Amino acid sequence: MQPRNMSMSGVVDLAAVKAAGEARQKAEQARAEAARGGRTAAAPPVAVIDVNEADFEREVLQRSAQVPVVIDFWAEWCGPCRQLSPVLERMAAEYDGRFILAKIDVEANQMLFQQFGVQGIPAVFAVVGGQALPLFQGAAPEAQIRQVLDQLIQVAEERFGIVGGPLGAAGEGGAEAEQAVPEQPAGPYDAALAAAHQALDAGDLGGAVQAYRNVLSDDPGHPEAKLGLAQAELLQRVEGMDAQAVRKAAADDPAAADAQIAAADLDLVGGHVEDAFGRLVETVRRTVGDERERARVRLLELFEVIGADDPRVTRARTALARVLF
Repeated sequence: MQPRNMSMSGVVDLAAVKAAGEARQKAEQARAEAARGGRTAAAPPVAVIDVNEADFEREVLQRSAQVPVVIDFWAEWCGPCRQLSPVLERMAAEYDGRFILAKIDVEANQMLFQQFGVQGIPAVFAVVGGQALPLFQGAAPEAQIRQVLDQLIQVAEERFGIVGGPLGAAGEGGAEAEQAVPEQPAGPYDAALAAAHQALDAGDLGGAVQAYRNVLSDDPGHPEAKLGLAQAELLQRVEGMDAQAVRKAAADDPAAADAQIAAADLDLVGGHVEDAFGRLVETVRRTVGDERERARVRLLELFEVIGADDPRVTRARTALARVLF
């Protein structure tokens, strides 16, 4: 079976930016507390952990600020799960701290199963910097699993600055455990980014948008602020939308640019990335003048939400170029 639903940028949801910020803050607090005690924050002593709803925040979200966490949704009665789980466990040990495998029994943790929107098991997700990323579903061949994991580790480092390390390098009994964590100087935009995270925490999307814009006014290329602004503006646009009415308007008039643009926003927030991109490419093809330009600009904005390195963005850019030229 081919891995399905692989995404290195994740499904956009109302907690995406907020969760990443919370995970970073908690990791920083843990490192600061460890430094005050004259020791490093302990690295995970094992490669595979069992996780439940009660300890999910500590074992997955907080860990994900320091190392990618791969989640294996499984059940005892599931034959393909019994085929896939040993492969993932062996690879977790082999990768030696570059990712942690968290096993979640769906029978005992229905809330997590529903929150992740799992369609069937086995299902494999990752959490990096507090953000959930769907990887694949089903018992995939080992070579393809390895390819997905390698890409996950690369993206965690390049886009999130998160790099795991050897399990024996720190933690209980590790030689580095006696060394204090050096205090990191605050970045020039940490206060503004913290303000954006706090605004998201309070449900103040307008405040988050302004905080990200404050960073970009001084540093137009700041990657975290660009991504945060694109996501916050998207969430602000869909807030209060009547989804049924928006989709009906789009279905009733496929040539109406504004209706298709609104529906594309809903598509993306719902995780239907390719549907959103395809809808807007088709709108650009159907329309002319100002309507065409509005659809094109919105498509570029949605590219920012997902990330330029996502293959779905690459394909959509090619499709857009075809209809424009």
